[in-house]
Amino acid sequence: MRKAYLFSIILLIVLFALSVCSYQVFPNKIASHWNAQGMADSYTNKFWGLFLIPIISLGVFLLFLLIPVLDPLRKNISKFRRYFDTFTVIIILFFLYLHILTILFNLGIRFNFTLMLMPALAILIFYSGILIENAKRNWFVGIRTPWTLSSDKVWNKTHEVGGRLFKASAVIMLLGIFFPKYSIFFIIVPLLFSALFSFIYSYYVYKKLRKKY
Repeated sequence: MRKAYLFSIILLIVLFALSVCSYQVFPNKIASHWNAQGMADSYTNKFWGLFLIPIISLGVFLLFLLIPVLDPLRKNISKFRRYFDTFTVIIILFFLYLHILTILFNLGIRFNFTLMLMPALAILIFYSGILIENAKRNWFVGIRTPWTLSSDKVWNKTHEVGGRLFKASAVIMLLGIFFPKYSIFFIIVPLLFSALFSFIYSYYVYKKLRKKY
């Protein structure tokens, strides 16, 4: 078994163990959603409040197990498998951190949930940029547009730019820590811009290459 998958399984066990250990301590209703200001604004029963994140984490892990098997271009995934495996661990770590924040908040420790989450989210987005920069053409991972999927050249050029944009978005995201009232905008705006620009840029590169040939 790959080391990254073994480590991910250990993290998943920790996720479920935290939920089991917390179950008897928590009331029937616990905070499960926080607004842009980081304040709890929605509650759910404690089963889903404690087990939804571990279940989602398990689902994501299983999906990541299947991607290298299901992808028709699986040989290309092997070319950046090291980055793919590391991303698997990082996203499970992100869910674990989110789960710990949820448990701590419901134990009565008060903090701005959004601000506490931002550093972990920035790390996840920054590494997404690294993964994007190194990804080779496939059907599951990266900036998948009709134009990137049709050409290795379009794919490579788009992902070179897109990866840089996502890493820059992560850095901008951290600035939101210093502007709590507007922190959500430091998350959403850079990510939307990066995704939209990458989409448009892939078409631009595709059209430019077609003119050459």
